[in-house]
Amino acid sequence: MAGALETSIEQKLKALYKLQLIDSKIGKLTAIRGELPMEVTDLEDEIAGQETRLSNLMADVKKLEEVINVNKGKITDAKALVKKYEKQLDNVKNNREFDALNKEIEIQGLEQQALDKRIKNTQFDIEQKKISMDALKAELEGRKLDLTNKKGELENIVAETQKEEDELMKIRAAAVKVADDRLVHSYDRIRKSVKNGIGVATIDRESCSGCFAGIPPQRQSDIKQRKKIIVCENCGRVLTDSVLAEEISQEFNS
Repeated sequence: MAGALETSIEQKLKALYKLQLIDSKIGKLTAIRGELPMEVTDLEDEIAGQETRLSNLMADVKKLEEVINVNKGKITDAKALVKKYEKQLDNVKNNREFDALNKEIEIQGLEQQALDKRIKNTQFDIEQKKISMDALKAELEGRKLDLTNKKGELENIVAETQKEEDELMKIRAAAVKVADDRLVHSYDRIRKSVKNGIGVATIDRESCSGCFAGIPPQRQSDIKQRKKIIVCENCGRVLTDSVLAEEISQEFNS
């Protein structure tokens, strides 16, 4: 029974260390892509923002054109009123009516002038927005070309490493099945929390190779016996002996 337990713990340790080797290898393959994935994402976000701004500018132009049409309609109405008042001048009965009609004609004339000015100002605003739209379209076209190039570059790099990465993921899945779920969860958590991505550390010069904290002689002896899972009291990494690590490394690289 004890032998079976020792074998079980040892196999879990081997599987866990193999996970470490696999994840480190995958990390190196991913590192080949460098900043490209982030650059692609940033370009996609920038393009989305520019397209939104362009859409907003187009909507603004449409609204301003509607304002011009409304004002043109008001000018047409004002001109119609002027004609109406001018026709009524032919039938005035006294000076009071004559002055009142002339006052209305004057008011409608001033209204036309004001509307003309508003139309010109609005047309100027439209021209400025169209200039901004043209500049934005040119910039957007450049960004889209950059995105196409970056995506092509990234796809080429991924294509070169994808087969190896897929194979590593199959080996990883098999190793996960051997290792204890709790151990794998703890290992994954530690890897994400440390800069060097080491979740399983060996003993190097009587110290944890992950954080370099000293390991007491008795704990070193326990680790070498592989009878139980032992973690570094300083960093929480799972500890394994260098002999096991070397054995799995040779097997993994063969």
